[in-house]
Amino acid sequence: MPNDGQGRSPPDPLARPVRAGEPMNSARSTDAAPAAHDRVYRTLRTRIMYGDLAPGAALTLRGIGREFDVSMTPAREAVRRLTAEGALTLSSSGRVSTPELSNDRIEELAALRALLEVELASRALPRAHFALIERMQTINSTIGAAVAARDPVAYIRANLEFHRALYLRAQAPAMLAMAETVWLQLGPTMRALYGRLGRTEPPAFHRTILAALRAGDEPGLRLAVRSDVTQGLRHLAG
Repeated sequence: MPNDGQGRSPPDPLARPVRAGEPMNSARSTDAAPAAHDRVYRTLRTRIMYGDLAPGAALTLRGIGREFDVSMTPAREAVRRLTAEGALTLSSSGRVSTPELSNDRIEELAALRALLEVELASRALPRAHFALIERMQTINSTIGAAVAARDPVAYIRANLEFHRALYLRAQAPAMLAMAETVWLQLGPTMRALYGRLGRTEPPAFHRTILAALRAGDEPGLRLAVRSDVTQGLRHLAG
């Protein structure tokens, strides 16, 4: 850990000072049990991934604690985890916010989506049975309903569900976890992208993906997935 040149480490902006005479296992830490911390973490993670928060949206530990009715400890630990995953940023002054991605960062994450998701789709193809394709078609109809309702959060949620349904068939959990981390970092940016594109229907490449699955067309599937996961993001970066 870096120090100030005199052998002292800088203060951690997320650290709570221990009060004099307060035991380490005091009652104040009872709501820091894994269940409380995990509830806060998972709820915030879902909101960020699905674009419920815009880029640059500020969060406070006190506000998180009030919303979830927990002390600062589980709020702090949830923020630590989300910061480590790139879902939140922490400034030197201690300000916590959702990321505002540069064009270079958007390009990098788009490239990662292309690498990971094309491979996941390719691995899933041999296990893409009729019931899966029908389920993806149903999800795509849900995307259409979200577009008609002008609901960006419902749109992003259904769009990612469309992809996740396919990728689960790849039986590559480590690769899927990496893809979901990229989705998490892009969540607020995807909300901004939704507003800019002004969609009137589900993504056109979803139909191409479904057609390639029905035909067992691996090259066509790889191209359709690559186009689907990068085209919009590169439009935003441009």
